[in-house]
Formats: sequence, structure tokens, C-alpha cells
Amino acid sequence: MRARRVAIIGASGQLGSALVDVFDGREVIAPPHRAVPFEDRDAVARLLDESHPDVLVNCSAFHHVDTCEREPERAFAINALAVDSAAAMCAARGVAFATISTDYVFDGTLGRAYREDDAPNPRTAYGASKLAGELLARRHGARNLIVRTSAVFGTAGTSNKGYTLIEKVLQQAERGEPTRMVSDMIFSPSYAPDVARAVRDLIDAEAFGTHHVTNAGACSWYEFVHAAFAKAGLGEAPLEPITYASFGNPTQRPMYSPLENTTFARAGVAPLGSWQAALDAYLQVRLVRAASA
Repeated sequence: MRARRVAIIGASGQLGSALVDVFDGREVIAPPHRAVPFEDRDAVARLLDESHPDVLVNCSAFHHVDTCEREPERAFAINALAVDSAAAMCAARGVAFATISTDYVFDGTLGRAYREDDAPNPRTAYGASKLAGELLARRHGARNLIVRTSAVFGTAGTSNKGYTLIEKVLQQAERGEPTRMVSDMIFSPSYAPDVARAVRDLIDAEAFGTHHVTNAGACSWYEFVHAAFAKAGLGEAPLEPITYASFGNPTQRPMYSPLENTTFARAGVAPLGSWQAALDAYLQVRLVRAASA
């Protein structure tokens, strides 16, 4: 099935914006958050009843990890209970449902990249709330798509910060300001346009179930930023590797959480390229935008 009418909640963020772009040529319904807050059941119901989409894609989340630790009730309300409600309403209307999850559903102690069938064990309230959303969505029939991704980066700002981390540190480097980055937290970077293309293809293939969608490979935050500086011609910019423990942050994030995809081949979906190639693509878009500014 090629979804002709697609509703996207959370379309103003990095991944949501990229999804709007990849569904170009189809009917895309992408209301602003103020019009359809995901946790507002009545607003979501109106969206479904008025737009009659083939699929509803949820890119909305309460994803500030440290704040989730302080406000777990809010984290579960948005990342779990609202997902449950939306999945139920979609099932009742014959609408496919896709929701975005995270590598934080894992504890980071496995010692290798996590596959889709590895057992989750979240260490944070954020990860626990996202895992709860996955489990609640699955109870509403088979037409649910769960996409776990990691450290999404792109040219659109995030909903809670207004900027992307990579853009922030590149601007710091361009001003000659020093940057410190964690060197002992390993993950799989994910370029928003690449993730969006994969989500679109999974929806069109009706490849329901759980998928890991990240760019290939793994690195630390320090390695990621070091590569970005080098590729952007900022190799001399001051960049210091530090440990996560040196922050004194009590939140127990997963320290080794790369994701491995094992499902694309049987779904007929092309795998994502390397994170280095994705970084090249991001920097090229950044150059074009700077030239046209």
C-alpha cells in the first residue's frame, strides 16, 4: 500500500520536518502543536475524523532526558498514555499508526549493537516511558510501526531547544570558542532525511512491527563532533574529550547503545548509509543554506 494521505504529529521538529519533505507529492496533514497537542485525545480524534489519513505518524515526544527524571508523570502522559490513546483511535478507524521510539529503551550494557529482538531494559524515566509507549501501541492490533532511532540530527531545530546540537557546536567552532564533548558514550547517529525516507518506505511496504532506523556505524559524541569539524574545515577548532561522569549528572544514560537493523532486507527497504556519509550530506545542505541566506 502506498499511503496517499499522511497525518504527522510533531511535524515542526527535526524528523517531523524531514517526513513532510519525503512525502512531497502526497497529501500531508501536519498541524502545529498548538492545534493538535498529541496528549489531547479530543484533538487527535478530530484530526483523524476530519482528515481521514491512511496513516498517522507520531513524531511528538517529551524527550528532554533530565527533565523526564524530574517529571516522570509528564513523560508517561506524553510518551506512553498518549501513544496508547492514538494507537487505539487509529485501530478503531482502520488507520495505520507509526510512532518514533529510542535507543534509550536499552540499558547500554550488552557490549554490541542492539537488534530489534534484544530485550529492552531502560535506565531512565524517558526510556521507560518510550518503552511503555511501544508496548501499549502493540496491543491495538497489527498495523503499528515502531521506529527506534538514535541521536537524530538535521537542519531543523528541536522543539524544546530551537537548535540542533551539531549546529550549536559548529557555530561555537566558527567563533573560535572551545567545545567539550563526551568521549565514552557510544551511539548510532541518525540523519533526519535518511530516517524519514526509511520510515516512508516502511509505511509503504506495510512492514509493521519494530525496526531500528539509524545510519550505519557507531561513534562517541566526541568522534562525531571531531569528524564534523574536520569535514567543515574546522579541524583546528579547540575540542576536548571528556567523560560523562565528569558532568556529575545523576541521570544514568545508556553508555553503549548503537542500534543494528535486521529487518529491512525482508521488508524490501534499502538500508541507511554510514553516519559519515550522512554527516557529509548535512554539511552540504548547511553550506547551501548559508550561501542563500
